[in-house]
Amino acid sequence: MKVAIAGGGNVGTAIARDLRANGHEVLLIERDPDLVERLRDEIDVTWVAADACEVSSLDAAGLATVDVVVAATGDDEDNLVISLLAKQEFAVPRVVARVNHPKNQWLFNESWGVDVSVSTPQLLTALVEEAVSVGSLVRLLQFEGGNAHLVEVTLAEGSPAEGISLAELDFPREATVVAVVRDDRLVVPRGDTVLSAGDEVLVLVTGDAEPAVQHLLVGR
Repeated sequence: MKVAIAGGGNVGTAIARDLRANGHEVLLIERDPDLVERLRDEIDVTWVAADACEVSSLDAAGLATVDVVVAATGDDEDNLVISLLAKQEFAVPRVVARVNHPKNQWLFNESWGVDVSVSTPQLLTALVEEAVSVGSLVRLLQFEGGNAHLVEVTLAEGSPAEGISLAELDFPREATVVAVVRDDRLVVPRGDTVLSAGDEVLVLVTGDAEPAVQHLLVGR
């Protein structure tokens, strides 16, 4: 997979290192030429000293050939512009954008070319809630401009789903159980998987199916 990352700060370079270590081809675009020269020998990726908000710079960098763009600068306005250019000008299949300020989260949607937005404060909040909440539905991640999201429920004693198989629960078509974590072990969900109290159930939900999922796993 070929990935272009806009922003050579701590976040962008950390992503670049991880992707490169996993065998992906990485293009890192950074507007500060001094920073590029300083890091070029430290991180084995293709470096481009250019402004990722300029169409001509992205064209020269070969953005039309990448599979994923990650807008990871420290400026939300820049990340929105980069996302929009990547999607509309270069038809990049997947655009992931960093949200620096939570108040701007609502802007990061498909209208701006964003497929997945990542807000560190919101993610940390979700992880805290996931760690302490039993019997509550917690939204972990949001995808596709807000139309799809990953939710988690740790089943409480007396949950309506306790002792029931996934097939019997009859989830709506817009919801799919993607994983069950039981006693620190991952259980690949099947129709005959019977849920127990304490299970962490992760569900991918689209559309307006979240209330139905909550009713099945948590109750009213």
